[in-house]
Amino acid sequence: MSSARNANALLELSPQEYFSSLRPGKASLVYFSHDVSPGVSPFLEQIESSVEPLQDYGISVVKVNCPKEDVSRYCGKQNTLLKAYLFRGNILLREFPTDALFNVNAIVANVLFALLFNEVKYIASPVDHQNLENSLKGRLNVVFAYVPAIGTAEHRAVMETAFVYGTAHQFILTTEVLLLKSVSTEDTDGLSAQLFFCHCKRVMDPTQPCRRTPMEQPLSTLNIHKYLKLMEAPIVTEVAADPEKVSTVHLQLGLPLVFILSQKETYEADRRTAEFVAWQLLGRAGVALLARDSLGLNVLLQSNVALKTAEEGVPIKYLVLEDTDEIIALVENKLKGEQFQEYEEEEDEEEKENSDKDVQDDQVVEAIHRDRKRELPLDLIRTLTEETFHGALTETGHTAVLFYTSWEAVSLATLQSYVEVAMELKGTSGVSLARVNCWDWPGVCAKQNVTQFPVVKIYEKGERPLTYSGMLGTEDLLRFIMLSRVSCPLKLASVAAVEGYLRGELLAELSPYHTTSVLGLFTPSMKEAREAFIEAGAILKGYITTGLYYGDDALVLSSKYNVPLPALLFARHEERSIDPVLLSRLTPQEIAQTIRYQLLETFPEITVENLPTYWSLGRPLLILFSDSDLGPRDRNEMLRLGRGSDCEAFLACWLNLQRTPVGLGILKAYFSTPPPLPLLAWVNLHAGGEVFAFPPDQPVTQSNVLSWLEKCRAGLQLPSTTLSDAPWTPPLPAYNFLRMMESTLPEFTLHTAAPSLYPSLVLG
Repeated sequence: MSSARNANALLELSPQEYFSSLRPGKASLVYFSHDVSPGVSPFLEQIESSVEPLQDYGISVVKVNCPKEDVSRYCGKQNTLLKAYLFRGNILLREFPTDALFNVNAIVANVLFALLFNEVKYIASPVDHQNLENSLKGRLNVVFAYVPAIGTAEHRAVMETAFVYGTAHQFILTTEVLLLKSVSTEDTDGLSAQLFFCHCKRVMDPTQPCRRTPMEQPLSTLNIHKYLKLMEAPIVTEVAADPEKVSTVHLQLGLPLVFILSQKETYEADRRTAEFVAWQLLGRAGVALLARDSLGLNVLLQSNVALKTAEEGVPIKYLVLEDTDEIIALVENKLKGEQFQEYEEEEDEEEKENSDKDVQDDQVVEAIHRDRKRELPLDLIRTLTEETFHGALTETGHTAVLFYTSWEAVSLATLQSYVEVAMELKGTSGVSLARVNCWDWPGVCAKQNVTQFPVVKIYEKGERPLTYSGMLGTEDLLRFIMLSRVSCPLKLASVAAVEGYLRGELLAELSPYHTTSVLGLFTPSMKEAREAFIEAGAILKGYITTGLYYGDDALVLSSKYNVPLPALLFARHEERSIDPVLLSRLTPQEIAQTIRYQLLETFPEITVENLPTYWSLGRPLLILFSDSDLGPRDRNEMLRLGRGSDCEAFLACWLNLQRTPVGLGILKAYFSTPPPLPLLAWVNLHAGGEVFAFPPDQPVTQSNVLSWLEKCRAGLQLPSTTLSDAPWTPPLPAYNFLRMMESTLPEFTLHTAAPSLYPSLVLG
């Protein structure tokens, strides 16, 4: 039975009522719903909010309630909950995944895009764009729009404008940065929407290009409407009336009007001047040719230009200007003055508005935008819903689940890495990968204690879920999933098993994923220490492999490796060495911390991924910058420094600029003119922020470096720079989508970026 509270409410119908109500040519967006699950409530809220804006375009929005026994084409589909449908009459035009309709802007933009398939052409390459322009020369002008992504507010603005102007101009839409760069004369990063008016109608010679005028204002429906009004106006208006009484579309839209004063003898030259100025100021000011002779204007004879503004009561200014550059500068200065005043007012508002927004690195968004056309083999990853989640966890012994949202940049970047992991694990028995879109199924995510996105959890039969907290790249995720399949610690039953474990033979299949095996060695009576080690193993599961031996002959191993019990043995497979460590701290957290510390390299290569770990040690950095791999001499000298008696006073490390290009930015922050490489620097960011450069005329030897460090500590060396203690924050503010979700999903808590571990390393 149908129900509608008011004209703007979501119309609810049965399948029979909906299909019998369809009329030829009438468009409708419909969602076929079974029993309403909490997972679809956010989508239904967005659909309901879109009723009014879509009604403005004659499009109805309907929710069809499907009876349980209905097995018809739409109600009977298993994936109906994940799609919405656009009909014109009884003809299906388009199916939309619900995650593509993530808000009202996306709904309106996608629906109008589907309906205006003739008026708005999607073009992906410069060649296709040029061919279309060539076919329209002499007939139609082109409105070229670039948007970073489909479904944004800018995309909606373009489609709403095309609904009105689609018969007057040919609209072109693209999301390809390469195509934008072929159209724009300025460098662009593709992160901002842009629009151009291509004047093809006036081009009669097919070999001549269409002149293009960029829109300088942000893309909104009102701004695009004003812009197209200006593009449709005559390039130059000829005036034979009192200029005080002249009104043009420019003045009506608040823009200035420039009069070029003309006379019979110079009419042709004045006309050319007016047209040149008009093209330069197109979209920013109007230009009119004013006949001085016919009006008898009471102005200075030498005046050749007049400026009329949109402000009421402001008299026209008559000026004497020497060339067209001065005319253009006059208008631009006038506009800049007005925009600066508006900018100051808007800036205060924006500061208040942005003060509580989250911050996100725009490089993540850019990476997603760059790869958005990439086809991902998502069939390798099972999609879980509220109904299938728990059943899927029992089908394999080891299930990795990615909890993400389909509209958030970091989630999408992680999904790409997750797909690459699935490709690596294809055919591996006993492990499966799945995903849950928390926008569609917030109830599932809340029950699994997912309070931030994205997050990966490992589910193993009979065990508590294991949450991954490392880097979200492919290699790190793959390593975690593979290592989490092994018991941690792995209980060893004999000395022979211990020796095989330490040689890497016992877990040979995992050798690509770890380079060090850790063994806890105890006597049978050391129950408390053994249990603490077992708990520490649970903390480290998925990140390392640990073994446990507490047999009667543990003392034999203690004697062999010359370490009293309880002890840890670190088998470093690449170096073929076994390092014993006395276990003096016996809480699980202390044992885990000891293991983490011992796994750190003596002379590590600093990367983006491992910097937080080494930074947390709180030591000054003795860092060698290089543009290639280190030579044996430099490596050996730095290793000696890392292993020397002073090694606790600093961290000896190096950075390869080829593998870690961000190092170039670090060098620029440290030195105004980057010195030649390799370069050894002493960076004391934890106390004072001073940066010292090792003298380039001295060889890097242990004795030379230690002598130089003593002078630096004693104040006998001048620092190259002193870094600021200001926090290092991401460059661009972004909308805090989690906070938006909180208002409707109180079970989610806000996830904000943690304070930076290395506040001034790059920015200084």
